[in-house]
Amino acid sequence: MSTDDERPEVPAAPRTRAEMRAAREAEAAAAAPASDEDGGADRDDTSSAAEPRFDSPAARSTTAGGGAAARSKGDERPTRSTFVPPDADSTTTLAAHSSTDYVPPAPSTTDYVPPAPSTTDESSPAPEKRKPAKAPKPAKEPKPPKEPKPAKEPKPAREPKPAKEPKPEKPAGPRDRRFLLALGAVLGILVLVGAGLGAVSLTQGPRITDVQVNPTEAIETSGSRVILTANQSLAAIDESQVTVEPAVPFTLDAAGRGIGIRFTVPLDDDTDYTVSIADAVGAGGGPAATLTTSFSTPASSIFLLRRDVEGKDTIFRTDLSGEEAVPVFTADSINDFRATSSQLVVSLEEEEGSKLLVMDRKGENQRELPLPGVGYVGAIQVSDRGGLVGYSYSDKELSDTEGRASVLVTQSLSGDDEPVITEVGDKEANIFVWQFVPDTAAVLFIDFDGALSLVDRSTDDGVQSLGLATTIQGISRGTYTAIVERLDGSVVELNLADGTEVPLEASDPDYGTATTITPFPGGTLRHVVARAADGMPTGQAVVRVDDDGKATPLVEVDSTDSILQACASPSGQYAAVVIAPDLADNPYDQMLLPLPQNLETHLLDLRTGDEIVALTGFDASWCQTAPQF
Repeated sequence: MSTDDERPEVPAAPRTRAEMRAAREAEAAAAAPASDEDGGADRDDTSSAAEPRFDSPAARSTTAGGGAAARSKGDERPTRSTFVPPDADSTTTLAAHSSTDYVPPAPSTTDYVPPAPSTTDESSPAPEKRKPAKAPKPAKEPKPPKEPKPAKEPKPAREPKPAKEPKPEKPAGPRDRRFLLALGAVLGILVLVGAGLGAVSLTQGPRITDVQVNPTEAIETSGSRVILTANQSLAAIDESQVTVEPAVPFTLDAAGRGIGIRFTVPLDDDTDYTVSIADAVGAGGGPAATLTTSFSTPASSIFLLRRDVEGKDTIFRTDLSGEEAVPVFTADSINDFRATSSQLVVSLEEEEGSKLLVMDRKGENQRELPLPGVGYVGAIQVSDRGGLVGYSYSDKELSDTEGRASVLVTQSLSGDDEPVITEVGDKEANIFVWQFVPDTAAVLFIDFDGALSLVDRSTDDGVQSLGLATTIQGISRGTYTAIVERLDGSVVELNLADGTEVPLEASDPDYGTATTITPFPGGTLRHVVARAADGMPTGQAVVRVDDDGKATPLVEVDSTDSILQACASPSGQYAAVVIAPDLADNPYDQMLLPLPQNLETHLLDLRTGDEIVALTGFDASWCQTAPQF
């Protein structure tokens, strides 16, 4: 088998100029005469030594001598070369390149030249026709590396724009001149007004800029205030510079621009009051001025209790004429009640015991206060200023050895604390009679042993002993002075602050010993009983006694009627006297506090002594305690 069979087939048509030239030379060598065989061999040897070999089908189609010589050397593959076609004026020039430098030429169709017909002798064997081998695809030229983009040059900083030159001011026109003239005139007027006001303030002295007062509270309780505010700080003010009309006792508290006037007693209702401070001077000096303000108090109203044996009991509120009575609370059995400036405290009597309710003055927002146990409540009183309610309490289950009887209990009207039982010497005291000191949280009481004591619920000072007494007649508003009856029957005015006392002076004329004495600002109401030689009562009266001792009878009844209670309005302007008419035909009810079924409350003007109206009911809210027969 010939080694020529292993050679690749020659393509039908060369594709490059080098391949065509090689084909022509091969054809010429094959057509040479046999006689020239030796010489041709020499030429072949010479040309083989001189010419490089091509790794192409055309190159491998040379004579057997050349191909055998190439395969005889270990069948090495010839190094690839790039054929450079000769120029027109020069001989063939070959430039040898390494195989790595070889770049196959791009195929061309325009340069194709068909091969010349062969002149070889017909006797020569013709080369075998073989299928042309597919030419290897030319390798793609490597893309040249991209040149790096040149770095961007930084933009040059912008030059600051030149500041705009201010436009030349236009000369003021007629309108601008008028505006400037008007503005100047306004400013001038303001300056003149300010200077004028300053001059006026310097020449007129201090003035009042604000007034604070609560007239409704002022007629209900003592201690209300009127506060004046001046337009500048004031020099020290003395009480002698202050005048209140109509006259009423007061205290003074002034500092800086404020002047506070505290009324130690409640004010009259439906009255115009004027407060003046004379010779008020600014702290920095200047002229003096009189500071004056006025306010009006509203008309009074009153709460009364009306019991109904056959129906429900009712607490109603009315004006002093009785024409605008309005019911505010109704229940089956109302034993007693008390009123503050904003609340009502009502004691109900039920089969299982007493119940204590607190509500507003309209009878709404009711809530129940806890009691020390299951029992009965009596002698209700309230301390408006201290926010307390007090009462005597007895257990329902009571015997000689068990249960509490007539102990004094105090607790907050808000119901946020537990009931507190008054003790003397670490022992619960049984109380005979007691009263709140008006406008305080202090309690004055007498126990079953006759000891008179004082305890202030707002402090931890404990119980203060004030000697022995048989009864407490009453306590004056705003003076901290009580009227008590001693064991020897004398009636004294006791100063609760220091314990000093003085005898209560008799009235003029003298109506004898009073059954009850109720103090009010400016005097006392004294309930006196006229008796026959045998001691039987012949009549009763309520006498008004001024602070100077002058007595004036207000109400008188004969022996068929009975006066149960007399008390004054907070300011002493009015009096409420409870009368049980036709006592023989007026049966008592069956309540814990038993009273005649038919009771009348007579309202009187204490300044004139005239009766205003008589209303059905009792337990007027002006009174500190319930009536007792």
